[in-house]
Amino acid sequence: MSDRQPLTTFVLAEAPTGSVPADVREADWIPAVVPGGVHESLLAAGRIEHPYYDRNEESVRWIEERDWWFRCEFDGLGAPAAEERVRLVFHGLDSVADVWLNGEHLGHHENMFRPAEFDVTARLTEQNVLLLRFCPPLAGLTPPASALAMNERLAKVFAALSEGAASTAEGGMSAVLPLTTLRRKATFSWGWDFGPRLPSVGVWRPVELVRETHAAITEHHIRTDALDGTTALVTALVGVDVLAGDLTRLTARVTLTAPSGAEHTVSLPVTSGENSSTLRVPDAELWWTHDLGAPALHDVVIELVDGDGTVLDRRTDRVGLRTVGLDRSPDPEGGRYFRFLLNGIPIFARGAAWLPADMLVGSVGEARYRELIGLARDANMTMLRIWGGGIYEHDAFYAATDELGILVWQDFMFACIDYPSEDPVLRREVALEAEYQVRRLRNRASVALWSGNNEVQLIHGFAYQDYEPGNWGWDFFHRLLPETVERVDGTVPYWPGSPWGEDKVEGWMAVNGVRDGDRHAWEVWHGFDVGAGGGPYDDPGQSRHYRRYANDLGKFISEFGIHASPELATLKRWIPAESLSIHSPSFDAHNKDHPKDKGDPVLEIVTGLPQTMTQYVDFTMAAQAEGLKFGVEHYRRRQPHCSGTLVWQFNDVWPGFSWSVVDHDAVPKSSWYALRRAYAPVLASFAETAAGLELWVSNSTAAVVRTTAVVELTDADGATTRTFEIAVSVEPGESRCVWTRSERLRTGEWAWVSSADKAFGPNRVFGGEVRDLHLGVESPKWTVERTGDTSATVTLRATSLTYQVRVTAGVPGVRYSDNYLDLRPGDEAVIVLERLPADFDPATVTVQTYGSS
Repeated sequence: MSDRQPLTTFVLAEAPTGSVPADVREADWIPAVVPGGVHESLLAAGRIEHPYYDRNEESVRWIEERDWWFRCEFDGLGAPAAEERVRLVFHGLDSVADVWLNGEHLGHHENMFRPAEFDVTARLTEQNVLLLRFCPPLAGLTPPASALAMNERLAKVFAALSEGAASTAEGGMSAVLPLTTLRRKATFSWGWDFGPRLPSVGVWRPVELVRETHAAITEHHIRTDALDGTTALVTALVGVDVLAGDLTRLTARVTLTAPSGAEHTVSLPVTSGENSSTLRVPDAELWWTHDLGAPALHDVVIELVDGDGTVLDRRTDRVGLRTVGLDRSPDPEGGRYFRFLLNGIPIFARGAAWLPADMLVGSVGEARYRELIGLARDANMTMLRIWGGGIYEHDAFYAATDELGILVWQDFMFACIDYPSEDPVLRREVALEAEYQVRRLRNRASVALWSGNNEVQLIHGFAYQDYEPGNWGWDFFHRLLPETVERVDGTVPYWPGSPWGEDKVEGWMAVNGVRDGDRHAWEVWHGFDVGAGGGPYDDPGQSRHYRRYANDLGKFISEFGIHASPELATLKRWIPAESLSIHSPSFDAHNKDHPKDKGDPVLEIVTGLPQTMTQYVDFTMAAQAEGLKFGVEHYRRRQPHCSGTLVWQFNDVWPGFSWSVVDHDAVPKSSWYALRRAYAPVLASFAETAAGLELWVSNSTAAVVRTTAVVELTDADGATTRTFEIAVSVEPGESRCVWTRSERLRTGEWAWVSSADKAFGPNRVFGGEVRDLHLGVESPKWTVERTGDTSATVTLRATSLTYQVRVTAGVPGVRYSDNYLDLRPGDEAVIVLERLPADFDPATVTVQTYGSS
């Protein structure tokens, strides 16, 4: 039976580059955070200030330029028997590391995305000393010629574009990006348009000694090959390594236990290597996204049994029975569909792009993942895309998405630059990394797609106007990675990159076109055409305005976003009070996009320019919320021709200004609430056209929606002028126009829709921009009632037309059942507050309206 001994007690010391073990014998050792890294350890020891506060990121730049040593002393496991093996397993070393055990150099490792393993059976003693040295991660590298050439060509392309495009070229891409292509480390480490240059260093995933006897289970794969009616056809694969003895009668026994308690067992006669068998699971309890059913997970027990019944090894897991695929059949509108099929059912994927939950990737714990992914589920999201400039996430991430019923679009870790795929060292690392990660994640029910990269083909295409094979990553994305996914997994589809498309009508721009595949809709915010058309625009605000989404006829929108501030309380935690003003040095240091005022031309149109920090927070949040609402509603009205929207971005890597809808302190922005409404399984939305006003109902459920929609038109003060009742019947997966009006809304007028039986949530649209609204100056009246030790309700009663009314409890971590509401005179709303502190004082609750100080 395998025995695992975790190694967690490490100490840390620094040394000049090129140091050797003798140089740190008398070093100043401090406790090390493992799993974690150097920054976390220095912070815990009081050696550095927090790198996120004010402009401290510059004060810790020296950390990436030193050698860092980790030491662990541990007792042996006892003398191994002849039939035993002991492995030292580092599940994640970040990134250039050497390992010594008891003075013997075990080896060198340069890839944070795959483990380092060493057979130490003959090397352990009663008392052991483990040493690790981490060198500067980019030291000794020379930028590959292909990456430098691409950057030069790209600069010329951007220079020929509009001012908005030139501005975009200034931001986001680190100057060291070509160099980083040769090191398998998270690309965002070196700075991006949403985060600082703060490369993590250290032991970022667990370390353990693994002792194995006689024979060991090395791998397993429980995959659903097909569904035959209500029966799931399942393959159970078990890999075994025979260490010693005559084990010719070895058997692997696999038991699946469904949530209902039903058991299904299969036995596999095995020898060393891979062994598989199939079983039929009748009346299968399938895994679904949370909106379509239960994300049912089966408990799996795999036992390796000798001929006399002795259990030699045992593994457990939780898997979901499901099939997943991509429908790329012809679309009657033109081109091809790009829609996910879950258990054979076409779905509209509603979600966002996921970034690492912290720059310091090793110290993100399970509770953090549960909180953030819980927020994604609560926002009615059904898919998260793990972006290719970050990391393959921790196991806790995938456990949460499995349990909460959220699909995962998994990028391989390549982003925004040509990669020298003909370099033999890099090719070997990528091959080993891909093999490991696909094996690691292939049992996850939530993993729905493997994608080759983020924007590599898109940017290469802008530079060269073609995608011919060459030393820029082509062989990775079009041969090595798809072959690995097919051979190792065989059930989850592969996609060459995000974005990617192959329609010949669109030429080289097909990679981000509207007739095939997925696209990144950065016309909005960046202000130039990347494949959807529209323009040209003389005014930079109009070129970046969210109404440009209405031009987009894409099949699946895997990136689109608008910048916004976190809430003021978050900013106060990370920016000194004396620096908390618009475009102060500390303010601008927390905004990594360029130019720093890129959003101002849009604000001038939508809200007007803010004059205070309170206005800046409110105005940018309003522009983001209105823009994402507008975009999602447009794309959902196009279902099934469009089959998914993944907002850029869900979360933040640090407390800054970005495109996130949930800030680094896990506080939802107003856009999170807007998305939750726009991502409801059934959505009623208004479309303003040249001919007038339309009401659409989009049904992303598996059932027919029949209801009565009530449309109310109000004047600029919120008084009702007309009411209409509309019979609605919408099929599953359908979006259709159910009502039209041959007049457009006048500036400041509103249209409101609700369902008589709450088949869908209420929604609204107003004529003009936010700045045109005739809003009351009086906040709603409110009362607070405590309902439990950590919960309360707030009842709001509006006396005038109000916009984005929100309740604030004055403490971080509180969850609100709703917030950022629009209320007409006489409207009442009840908001439930949870996770309040036990000593919560109801008098601290405040109610604020848009733009109030």
